[in-house]
Amino acid sequence: HSRLSILDLSKNGSQPMFSSSNRFVTVFNGEIYNHGDLRAQINSGNSSFQWNGSSDTETLVAGFEKWGVLQTLEKCVGMFAIAVWDKKRKCLSLARDRFGEKPLYYGYQGQAFLFSSELKALKKHPSFSGEIDRKALASFFHYGYVPNPQSIYKGIHKLVPGTIVEISLDGKHNIDISEYFNYKKIVQEGQNKPFIGSDKDALSTLDNLLVNAVKSQEISDVPLGAFLSGGIDSSIIVSIMQKHSKRPVNTFTIGYDEANYNEAVYAKNIATHLGTKHTEKIVSPTEAIEVIDHLSFIYDEPFADSSQIPTYLVSKLAREHVSVSLSGDGADEIFGGYNRYLWADNIASMPSIIRKPISNCLTMLTPSQWDFLFKYLWRLLPKKLQIKMPGDRAHKLALILRYSSTKDIYFSLTAIWNIKDNLLLKPEEVYQYSDKWNEVSGIESSKYKMMIIDALTYLSDDILCKVDRASMSVSLETRAPYLDKNLIEFASTLPMKYKIRDGQSKWILRNLLYNYLPRELVERPKMGFGVPIDSWLRGPLRPWAENLLNESKIKADGYINYDVVKQKFDEHLSGKRNWQYMLWSVLIFQSWLNKE
Repeated sequence: HSRLSILDLSKNGSQPMFSSSNRFVTVFNGEIYNHGDLRAQINSGNSSFQWNGSSDTETLVAGFEKWGVLQTLEKCVGMFAIAVWDKKRKCLSLARDRFGEKPLYYGYQGQAFLFSSELKALKKHPSFSGEIDRKALASFFHYGYVPNPQSIYKGIHKLVPGTIVEISLDGKHNIDISEYFNYKKIVQEGQNKPFIGSDKDALSTLDNLLVNAVKSQEISDVPLGAFLSGGIDSSIIVSIMQKHSKRPVNTFTIGYDEANYNEAVYAKNIATHLGTKHTEKIVSPTEAIEVIDHLSFIYDEPFADSSQIPTYLVSKLAREHVSVSLSGDGADEIFGGYNRYLWADNIASMPSIIRKPISNCLTMLTPSQWDFLFKYLWRLLPKKLQIKMPGDRAHKLALILRYSSTKDIYFSLTAIWNIKDNLLLKPEEVYQYSDKWNEVSGIESSKYKMMIIDALTYLSDDILCKVDRASMSVSLETRAPYLDKNLIEFASTLPMKYKIRDGQSKWILRNLLYNYLPRELVERPKMGFGVPIDSWLRGPLRPWAENLLNESKIKADGYINYDVVKQKFDEHLSGKRNWQYMLWSVLIFQSWLNKE
């Protein structure tokens, strides 16, 4: 066990840690934000209980003694990956937090049962086979990440968030999996007992819950700060932190010279208004490209969200000043922030007789021609229509106009490669499409269905994975107040009008932010945390890409269809199309494979 000390820096917080009776021994990665409250509950039943230190790990093992593993986890508010051995039952329990902020891998390799927070640790074991799971590889190319419970290696699984795995020394190799948290049920229960107050009441309740969540996550024995992108989510978190702080809060942002990708100017204006101690770094293509060689080591398996680059860089920047940073992650999935929640239903409701002609019209111009046209129309357009890469979006819209249902449109918008693209050499053998739509039973709103699926998949396996691996690689701990248990339960009771209203996403968060900041500082198109991979592949990244897309190497590996990739790469280089996401996933896989 390697410890990043945040609470109780003394040896009293060291792990593995035994309970007072020696029955339970645990190793634990993460933070339990309400461990002070849990200690009070333990003390109330045993006033003579003696604590050795002030770490949340000691609180956990005391909880296991008092309530057992399951009930302790249900009481915990935090992020964690936990392994606990029960000497009495001779049983190992592995548990992961509700949304998967912390990673946990497990599985049999031969006769050995292995578990760890990192695949690179498992690879050190002599029984580890390292065989690539082709079904998991197909999932990676479809989503841009390997979704739980899969990992890129056969026999090794990601523990599903909100679950507990139990294995006992009975010689049967039985693995029992149970839930202690089910987000789908939380939303269903919330919608069955919806919030019935006024807009003012909803805003006030949300504000109080967010303030409590932020304060609980600011508990630390080491310096603390926050990421500030200049968007709604992080701006609210920083606003709350600064309002309740007697000194300037440390804030950090990354920017680029490319205007369409640079949010640093917005973050700086907000930081100036709030009076934070702001640190900004404008990253050159050379600096960003230097990160790419480290990605395979940081993420352990193929991971193709290109915003992993700025995430690593802003984590590295923050670590120069603090050891803990709060973030705005989780708000989009919980409060309806993605454009697909706005588009999918509207497009599906369009009469089929007009969808196809519009689709044909949109593809009459190439993406580069659309970009050229928008360059001159930009100043005439309202702010909400001033979007990045209009040509690419026009062609993407043309594609989804050919689908007739919200479900099909949603899955099209969340896919990178589809089976019909013929990327994989044996798609009928390896491709496995998981339709989660029907699993979200009891939810009538298709918008809520999309948000739930995103929270259970994209949030845990992309967003939280991206931030955790990048930050931990530089020994920085990140915390996400929007994923606070009490906040999640309240958000689930909110009718959709509080999340999406009058064509505006995250309505309640936007209006809460107006209580802290002037509208003109935050009213702008959503940018995300992107990287100009499209132009870099035609410029400074081209030699790197051409080296990885070596024909003989790709064909010898036997995983992907070289001719398909070559066509996409040629079209991208010519400017005819923008295939940055497809190409990035292939390049990331090839880079990872070369380092295996």
